[in-house]
Amino acid sequence: MSVRPPMAECPPLGAFKALADETRLRLMRLLARFELNVGEIVNVMGMGQSRISRHLRILVESGLLTARRDGLWVFYGARESEFLAAVSPLIADCGPREDLDRAREVLDARTSETRRFFNSIAPDWQTMRREVLGDLDLDALIVARLDAGESMADLGCGPGELLAAMASKSAGAGNLIGVDAAPAMLELARRKAVLSNASLRMGELTHLPLADSEVRAAVLSLTLHHLSDPLAALWEARRVVAPGGRLVVVDYLKHGLELMRQRFGDRWLGFTREEMSGWLSQTGFTVDAIDVKPVKLGLELGLYLARAPLPEETK
Repeated sequence: MSVRPPMAECPPLGAFKALADETRLRLMRLLARFELNVGEIVNVMGMGQSRISRHLRILVESGLLTARRDGLWVFYGARESEFLAAVSPLIADCGPREDLDRAREVLDARTSETRRFFNSIAPDWQTMRREVLGDLDLDALIVARLDAGESMADLGCGPGELLAAMASKSAGAGNLIGVDAAPAMLELARRKAVLSNASLRMGELTHLPLADSEVRAAVLSLTLHHLSDPLAALWEARRVVAPGGRLVVVDYLKHGLELMRQRFGDRWLGFTREEMSGWLSQTGFTVDAIDVKPVKLGLELGLYLARAPLPEETK
C-alpha cells in the first residue's frame, strides 16, 4: 500500500497530451504502483537523469503525477483521479515487466539498507537517541497512555527499552510482544531479564508476524519515519489491534533537518499532524488525542493516541 495524496482532478486534454509518449506511458505505469525519487527512477528505467526529469516535469504539470518534497529529496507518484482510474487498464502493459521488477528490487534494497543500519548501530542506539530526546522520558509518556492488564506489542521494539517499561502494565506471560527487523536489536532485547516472558519476533512492520486482533494495544514509537511506506505499517497495525484496542504512535513533526538522514538513517523528515491523523483515519482508527513535545535540535514529537472502533461503531 503506497502513500498517496488526496484525490484530485487533472485536465483531461493536457493529460492525454502528456501520455502521447512511450517513455511517459512507462513512467505512469511505474509510478501508479510505486513512489520513487529521481535517482531510483533513473536506475529502474535505465535512462539519463536529464531525460527522466524532463518527462517527470511534463507529467507533473499535466496533473498526472505529484512531486512530494521531503527535505532535499523529491518523490514522484501518480495523483489519484477519475481520469487515471479510467486509463489505468490501458497503460497497464505499456512497458517492459522488468520496470516493475527493478522497482521492487529498489524497495527491497531500501528495506535491507535500513536493517543493516540498525544492526550496525544497535549497541549505540540509546546514546544516539539521547542526542535528540535529551532528558525526555518518552517511554514513560507512552506507557501512561496504555491500560494495565492488556496484551501489548511494541512494533519496532529495537533493543527493548520501551518493551521493558511496558512489561509492568502487560497482562503477564505471553501477552507482551516485541517486533523488529534487525536481529542485533532483538538480541539486545532478549538479554534483558525483565523480558524473559516477552515474545520477541523478527519481522517487517509492513508484514507483522502477528495474528489478526492479537493484541489490545500496540505502539509505533519513532519507527514510521524509517519506512518506505508508513501507511502500509499503519494498515498492519490496524489488522493486529483488536476492536476497542488502542494504538500509540510517536514520530517527529515535519522538519527540514537533513542531519537526521545522515546520522539516524531517517527516510522521512517527520510528518505533519494532519498527515498522520489522516493516515490513522484512513486505516480505520479513531484519533482520540494528539500531544506535542519539544526535543533537542529544534525538533518536536507528535504523540497520537488512536483507537480501533468496536464492531457496532462501524455499522
